[in-house]
Amino acid sequence: SQAVGASPLHASRLVARLAAMSEPADKLPAAERKRLKKEAEAKQREEEKQKKKAEQAAQQEASGQKTAEANMEELDPSKYRENRMAMVKSLKDPYPHKWPVDASIPTLIEKYKDMPPQTQEEDTVVTIAGRVKNKRNQGANMVFYDLVADGAKIQIMCQAQHHQVGDFKDSHANINRGDIIGVRGFVGRSKTGEFSIFPREVKLLTACLHMLPKDHQGLKDTEVRFRKRYLDLMINDDVRNVFYTRSKIINFIRHYLDTRGFLEVETPMMNMIPGGATAKPFVTHHNELNLDLFMRVAPELYLKMLVVGGLDRVYEVGRNFRNEGMDMTHNPEFTACEFYMAYADYNDLMDMTEELISSMVLNIKGSYKVQYHPDGPEEPAIEIDFTPPWPRISMVDEIEKKLGTKLNRNFVEEAARAQLDEIVAKLELDCPPPRSSARLLDKLCGHFIEDHIVNPTFITEHPQIMSPLAKWHRSKEGLTERFEMFVNTKELCNAYTELNDPERQMQCFMGQAAAKEAGDDEAQGVDHDFVTALEHGLPPTGGWGCGIDRLTMFLSDKNSIREVILFPAMKPLGK
Repeated sequence: SQAVGASPLHASRLVARLAAMSEPADKLPAAERKRLKKEAEAKQREEEKQKKKAEQAAQQEASGQKTAEANMEELDPSKYRENRMAMVKSLKDPYPHKWPVDASIPTLIEKYKDMPPQTQEEDTVVTIAGRVKNKRNQGANMVFYDLVADGAKIQIMCQAQHHQVGDFKDSHANINRGDIIGVRGFVGRSKTGEFSIFPREVKLLTACLHMLPKDHQGLKDTEVRFRKRYLDLMINDDVRNVFYTRSKIINFIRHYLDTRGFLEVETPMMNMIPGGATAKPFVTHHNELNLDLFMRVAPELYLKMLVVGGLDRVYEVGRNFRNEGMDMTHNPEFTACEFYMAYADYNDLMDMTEELISSMVLNIKGSYKVQYHPDGPEEPAIEIDFTPPWPRISMVDEIEKKLGTKLNRNFVEEAARAQLDEIVAKLELDCPPPRSSARLLDKLCGHFIEDHIVNPTFITEHPQIMSPLAKWHRSKEGLTERFEMFVNTKELCNAYTELNDPERQMQCFMGQAAAKEAGDDEAQGVDHDFVTALEHGLPPTGGWGCGIDRLTMFLSDKNSIREVILFPAMKPLGK
């Protein structure tokens, strides 16, 4: 039936072959007999192979053992997990309490980097542990592992001739990719020159029950990566480097401040009044006090109270919580550093910011200039130059310059607000209500200044109406001694000469309360305890804040804040 529809030539060949096969073997040509013999032998070998595989599978099924590694990798994930769990249950000690590690993989690689090929130091025995990235069998008496730990990889070259503890085959039969194993052996280099450990003992310490993505597949799905950061760290080597960079940034800031006489402190995370920044707070409930409290939006007010108390230089590195949107540069909980320095003003803090950030970039990146991909790794990079000094732009002066007209700088008046409202409407900038002077000015600043910044730049002298905790400018009416430091259109630092006049502070708080009543849910409330603290005397003080997450984004070349937070906020699955 297979010949139906075939060409006449094909059909004739098929008939001839069938006729030849029906003839006695001794009457066939020698070449044909040889070919048929080879086909028969190959068929017999394949049948024997399949029979043996079926027998092994039946034996393994009966004994509850796992199938061979190659077959394991072909199973669906649920079946793979079932088999691995069965294997773990069959072990006498599946989760050992201790493995006496006495060396790290990076240290060994560095120590023996000059060891020549085909060299072995059998007297140098080390005990290491790590996760199996790859496993390769080479015959019955040799197994290779790629073992990773502490951000480094080493080859484990297992040979039966060196194995001393337990049966060689049994020791390796239950080890799969992803497992944590312990290795005790001597150091050396293979024929190809690869530094290796030659084990005398290999022990399964913890089995991985799930099938890991293979190296050529990788793990690219951001939803999976952020929800299962442990898997992301296992598979993607560069992720570890991001969080090492983050740690270096925090340590650098701490060292900088510690060496200048600052004291690191901790202040409350839950407050009765959400103060210290213009932001919408999270609400929580204290059961014992039967009281609703607010998660802090900033530690500012507490830190300034400490300066009132005589701690002239204080800082805090910690989490803040703001019940706002999530996007590429915003996460509801984020890390910031704030410091307060008695007898300093915003000019001093600008100089310190230049020194701190530029020296940090040079220390971590090796250059003031860094390559950054604002639209992701596949898109073109830009160069950001942190070389000091940085430009200093007066906000209102620059807006007036770009508009070509003077603004009414008495921003508390309705006439000034109406002028700003008209300008924003003409420019077709989106500003949802309430369209207050502060919000309208913020839109104009973004349009004319922030959106054009690439290299580090200070935007200075914000209007008082935008800065309720900043001190009035000593020579410019209606403005404050404040600056924000921007890089590539994003705010990194915010600082000012602190407002220490309790009467003016109360007036600013009342203005914020009025804005809140008008519908601005980001406006601050009135903190009477803080005003009372100011009445005891806050010395002339400079205060500074910096977002650690955004700074890490620039120094690790990530364009999403979720890439630099180990466990970022995620929407529930299915929502």
